Amino acid sequence: MLEHGGRLRAAAQRYGIALEDWLDLSTGVAPYGWTLPMVPAEAWARLPEVEDGLEAAARDYYGAASLLPVAGSQAAIQALPRLRKPCNVGIVAPTYAEHEAAWRNEGHRVLTLSEGAVPRALPQLDVLLLVNPNNPTGRLVESLRLLDWHDQLAERGGWLVVDEAFMDCAPEHSLAAYSDMPGLIVLRSFGKFFGLAGLRLGFVLAAQALLDELQVLLGPWAVSGPARHVARHLLVDGEGQHRQRQRLLADGARLATLLRNNGLPPSGGSALFQFCCTRRAIPCAELLARRGILVRLFAELDSLRFGLPADEVGWQRLEQGLQACAPILASIEEAT
Repeated sequence: MLEHGGRLRAAAQRYGIALEDWLDLSTGVAPYGWTLPMVPAEAWARLPEVEDGLEAAARDYYGAASLLPVAGSQAAIQALPRLRKPCNVGIVAPTYAEHEAAWRNEGHRVLTLSEGAVPRALPQLDVLLLVNPNNPTGRLVESLRLLDWHDQLAERGGWLVVDEAFMDCAPEHSLAAYSDMPGLIVLRSFGKFFGLAGLRLGFVLAAQALLDELQVLLGPWAVSGPARHVARHLLVDGEGQHRQRQRLLADGARLATLLRNNGLPPSGGSALFQFCCTRRAIPCAELLARRGILVRLFAELDSLRFGLPADEVGWQRLEQGLQACAPILASIEEAT
């Protein structure tokens, strides 16, 4: 199992701090949402049915011609490599590690690439995969460049797979509208923007023929009835989506400013997280954890990823924690 953010119980055990006393900033999931609809008894008692309107609501929300609900985009990440015979796969890195693991586990030859190395490598690739905006760096690749890469791959039956898990606050950059083109596969996460990671829901946007293959592989009833009911209501709530988007954008900017003012200027990020590179990443993460503040440490990248606090109490705790890190960060300047 790969390491991920959100392992709060493990942190509580390691540092001897009760679960309820933690400020968990280790994920890129929205820490707030809005009032959820009541789930009718039938959603719990009956097998899910696709005629409930979820797919139509999702197509309208994403602007996609065809899509398939899945039990979190992680389900698609693990299933897609099984739809191709062993081939050459390029993954723009650093990025979400589950992608590389899934393709390697199915016997594919994986090459990790920088964004700048893609054009030279493209003729040798059958599949190119990237996360956009990237996790953890927040790097956003422009749509025209992605569509050009897709065209080159599609000419010989290749795929461009774009994981847009953090795209909801920047929908103008999404490739959803093009996702019915053969060879283009777009993954969308529901839980991150809507603050419902525990619902385990995602969508695959692609040509219908590929979706049919994927559905056969995943089998029936991949998404629970309660999850379908809740998601359908939120996907048609345009007013609620607008409020959520505006709040996340404001808080993302606030987080970037707070980090910058405390010696950790972000090198990238999105509305849902900020990414900071520092040679003191490990001691900063440790100090924050001892204060009950969990952030995502990428030791191999000398970096930290900060999610959003849910309320003013959380913002104050984070500011105090960052101020406590000041002597650690100042030691970098002294060393240079």
